Amino acid sequence: MLGQLLTTALVPIVDGCMTMMEFYTSVFGDTEFSVPVRYTQLLPKGLGAQGMVCAAYDTVTQQNVAIKKLSRPFQNVTHAKRAYREFKLMKLVNHKNIIGLLNAFTPQRSLEEFQDVYLVMELMDANLCQVIQMDLDHERMSYLLYQMLCGIKHLHSAGIIHRDLKPSNIVVKSDCTLKILDFGLARTAGTTFMMTPYVVTRYYRAPEVILGMGYKENVDIWSVGCIMGEMIRGGVLFPGTDHIDQWNKIIEQLGTPSVDFMKRLQPTVRNYVENRPRYPGYAFDRL
Repeated sequence: MLGQLLTTALVPIVDGCMTMMEFYTSVFGDTEFSVPVRYTQLLPKGLGAQGMVCAAYDTVTQQNVAIKKLSRPFQNVTHAKRAYREFKLMKLVNHKNIIGLLNAFTPQRSLEEFQDVYLVMELMDANLCQVIQMDLDHERMSYLLYQMLCGIKHLHSAGIIHRDLKPSNIVVKSDCTLKILDFGLARTAGTTFMMTPYVVTRYYRAPEVILGMGYKENVDIWSVGCIMGEMIRGGVLFPGTDHIDQWNKIIEQLGTPSVDFMKRLQPTVRNYVENRPRYPGYAFDRL
């Protein structure tokens, strides 16, 4: 971490009011992290496509928090939409198994300078990728899955499809409390979507997504099933190297789809699927 610089800015807080705040900037690698002085003890926790996350201590509320700096939120329309979705859903969705928004701010002083968005949320202890590597007993595994399904049920009841469920987007505390996060790809439900197949990380994509079919909330349920299988096995259930290999891994293990499923496919896709070898599928205890 390099030197720190103090600045001030007029900041909109989550409840909509404006307040003058003093900021300081820390540099972690190639990333500048500018936060209000109320947040101390900055510690990098992760860096990904969505942005950088630091742990911090909020001296006002006296609690540990996670602060996420969105990566280039206004680089293009797609990035701007993702930033808006994540901010809006975190602010509006209130459920014990969904990560909530505690605060949001930008260090820029004017609309003309506005380019960075920071989201403040509860600090959790680990993501599910790390937890899966542990030797979980049946009781803990069941409790984690139960909370995951409760969170997804709440999203779906609010007309929201997450569309990017994966172990790295699920965080837990040492007491096994689980929360779902990262809503940059979430969409409202109520209609059948015909969208790019690259909405869900490949290993957790439903067949409807891989084959370019219309899909609804069921894509999230498939992802939960894949995560459950990974927790039980201790490894990815369908580790495809590309979308075609992903489909092949699925049918080799679960069996060739039914005739009714085939009828829903586009002719060119159906021709490919029907010309694949037929597989009976495995019993679950063999997966």
